[in-house]
This record gives sequence, C-alpha cells and structure tokens, in this order.
Amino acid sequence: MPITRLEPHDDYLRVHFTPGEGPRHADFHWFWLRHNSELDRHPLTNERIVCSSELPLDPQPKAVRIGEGADSLDIDWGDRADGKVSRYASTWLQAHAYAAEREPAPPPPSDPATITVDSHTLDEPLGPRIRSTLARTGLLVVRGFGLDTEAIIQTLEREGLSVIGTHFGRIEDLRTDNTTNQNTDQLGYTDSAIQLHTDQPFLERPPRYQLLHSQQPAETGGENFVVDALAAANHLAELDRPAFELLRTVPVTFHRKQKSFEKVLVSPILDFSAPGGFRIRYSYFTLAPYRRPFAEMEAWYRAYNRFAKLVRDERHQYRFLLREGDFLIYDNWRMLHARTSFTGARWVRGVYFDSAPLAA
Repeated sequence: MPITRLEPHDDYLRVHFTPGEGPRHADFHWFWLRHNSELDRHPLTNERIVCSSELPLDPQPKAVRIGEGADSLDIDWGDRADGKVSRYASTWLQAHAYAAEREPAPPPPSDPATITVDSHTLDEPLGPRIRSTLARTGLLVVRGFGLDTEAIIQTLEREGLSVIGTHFGRIEDLRTDNTTNQNTDQLGYTDSAIQLHTDQPFLERPPRYQLLHSQQPAETGGENFVVDALAAANHLAELDRPAFELLRTVPVTFHRKQKSFEKVLVSPILDFSAPGGFRIRYSYFTLAPYRRPFAEMEAWYRAYNRFAKLVRDERHQYRFLLREGDFLIYDNWRMLHARTSFTGARWVRGVYFDSAPLAA
C-alpha cells in the first residue's frame, strides 16, 4: 500500500499507509532502519557487508521523505560522500513491520494553560477545584490569590487535607536568608537551580501534596517546572520495557544527611503497588551510591538515565513563573518538580499536606 504520511519521533519513525489489507501504520526504530539499508549490501551478492556493531546506536537522519509515487520511504543519513539515500519499498516495510498498529502511551503533558486558574475569575469554589484537578492532572497553579498562606491552608483543610509537619517545621520559608526553620542546610534554601525530584523520598510515607506559595519573586530566574512522572513511567514502558522493569523492581537507597537530621530508606524508584496508588521516589541529591552486581551496574545506569532524559526534556514539562500571590499545589507521589537558579530575594512558602486518596 502507498505511504501517506511520515511521523518522525526522537527514537523512531511512524509510517502511515493507505488503508487496505495491511496495517494503517507501523513504527520503526531509526537504528533498525539504518541497519537494514540496502546501501550496506554487496552490489553483486546483495549480502550484508556492515555489522550493526559498526553503526552508531543513535543515528540522526539528515532528511526523511516519501519517495516518488508514494511507494517508498527515502532517508538521507547524511553520512555518505556520494549523497546516496536509503530507499525502503512500502511493501517491504509492511512485510517487516515488527510494530504494526502500535499505540504507545503519550509522553507527559506540558501545556501550563491546562493546569492554571485565575482566582479572580474562577466560577466555582476554589477548594473543590483543587481537589478535582489534583485527582485528574496531579497539580494546579492558582494565580492572584494573595499573600495569606493560612487562608490557603484553611481552604485545603475544608477539603480534607491536613498539614504535615516535617523536620523543616510546619511551614517552610524557602529563602536564602531564612531564620525561621530548622534544618536549612539543603538546596531549597539557596539560590541554586534544583533539578527534578520528589520531596522526602527517604520517608516511608512521604507527604502526599505540597503547596508552594510565592511571597516575593526573584529579580531574575526562579521559574518552576513540573513533570507528570506517572505519564513518563507509562511512556517509558512503551519505549523501553527493560528500563521500566529495572526502575520498577531494583531497590535503591535514599539517604538524607544534614547537621541535625538523618534518614535512610530503601525502595524502587517506581512503585505501582504502594498503599494509596502509584508512588515515585526520585531525588538525585539524596541517592546513596548504587550497590548493584558488577554485571548489572551498566544496565541500571542506562535505565535510570533513559528515564532522566525523558523527564528532563522540556517538551515534557509544565514550565511557569510564580508571581507574587500565586501558588502551586501538586501531588508529591506522582509529580516531579524543580526550579531554575535565581538572583534576588526570592521567597516561597512551602507546606506539606496529606489526606485519604482522592476520588477520580
């Protein structure tokens, strides 16, 4: 069947065919296509003359197009002095389609407009909106609420959420000149960038939700970004099942050591059977050195790095700046959060909450 459309992705190419007896579409890894190029065959015997080990594992094609007559796929790999391209007949692609009609889980969403409301124009009570949105998307940004953190706490308490005190105290004043909290010897009280993580992964039951309430934005920087780790995990399972299984089954050690506080917990990064539902523990700055058998260490690093690359891709992140009076609330069991470095007297108040599981 003729090719109707090409859909390039980072790791693979989706080829769409004219509806008929064969598949409507099929996915092919770039490396598989490069390995099966007819350009790497002997002109007389048509035998392979290049082993897959001689090719780069992450080929980046220079150009991809539908061939004349729509009966072939043409790829210019950009690595041939003679300028020749690889040509794959549509019938050949259909005959060797190892991922026909594949429907993968989508990557994490990234449109901040879908998780943002203006408190001045909201046409429903704020508390129920927070509860329903947390259940659906895992986070909510509220614009223009004002500076009264206790008023937010009261709103959430009416919805069944209770403040959870931690080794920092009841409310954290996240600012570089903090004098109100305990155990401020950690990155949140500096002006450094903090990459994606979950909070308190070293606790048996980390706080379920966190509120971040902006009192004073930074002079420059200090943007927030958040990633749906549940969506990322499901997406990884469709892209790289061995990596997903390692993250789901291999226990790692989280170790928080401060001047006046220390806690250790051993757990897999992805936990789909935790009480209350899915839970991710992910914190590069509290991970202890890995202890894997020698023959398994490289595979573990590849799996972890594959996931890290996925969530650190800005295309998979909600990115926004909290202005004075804005707040963010997110599900700490599901979402990863981070901030960029900043200058100036940035001040954000942090409060942890917990409750019974939210209804969908």
